[in-house]
Amino acid sequence: MKAVALLSSGIDSPVAIYLMLKKGVEITPIHFRQDSIKEEKVSEIVEVLKRYGKLNDPVIVDFSEEHVPAFEKLGELGKIKYTCVLCKWLMLRRACRIGHEIGASAIITGDSLGQVASQTLDNLMVVSTASDLPILRPLIGMDKEEIVRIAKEIGTFEISSKREPPCPFTPKYPVIRASLGEFQNILEALEGRI
Repeated sequence: MKAVALLSSGIDSPVAIYLMLKKGVEITPIHFRQDSIKEEKVSEIVEVLKRYGKLNDPVIVDFSEEHVPAFEKLGELGKIKYTCVLCKWLMLRRACRIGHEIGASAIITGDSLGQVASQTLDNLMVVSTASDLPILRPLIGMDKEEIVRIAKEIGTFEISSKREPPCPFTPKYPVIRASLGEFQNILEALEGRI
């Protein structure tokens, strides 16, 4: 089985990829480039993860290509609180397109239920509408301690823990319980911008 996987420089997504590599899945990671520090960390993480299975070279997508214009429009609409949800939706939509191009049958993410704003059940449901490929979330029921333990065991924790610039787009009060109807209205308003 082939899959694509969202890969950030953080702790969770490398662990999710590791767990699916152990299942024999061939994975192509997708990284959304925000800055050179995060991209360098991702390169190091990929080298570590290649020890555990069939991991292809990452596809690097420029974050500013789709995300930044969409966030600007979100600001104009007065819907800044939806930034994290829209961010993940755009990532999944791009991952889905890349997945279809390479013959992948699923998308893997590092989501774990309720950890941060984009990972509440309501928000996961909304972002999932971006893909017609199944989204596999191997960490969904794990808590942070379990994920950190695995990251330490496989050798990605130290890399992920290195300092990096924070995301400059995270709103002060992100939406916790996204409304699918409201989000669809936002997407309609963004038509032509994303």
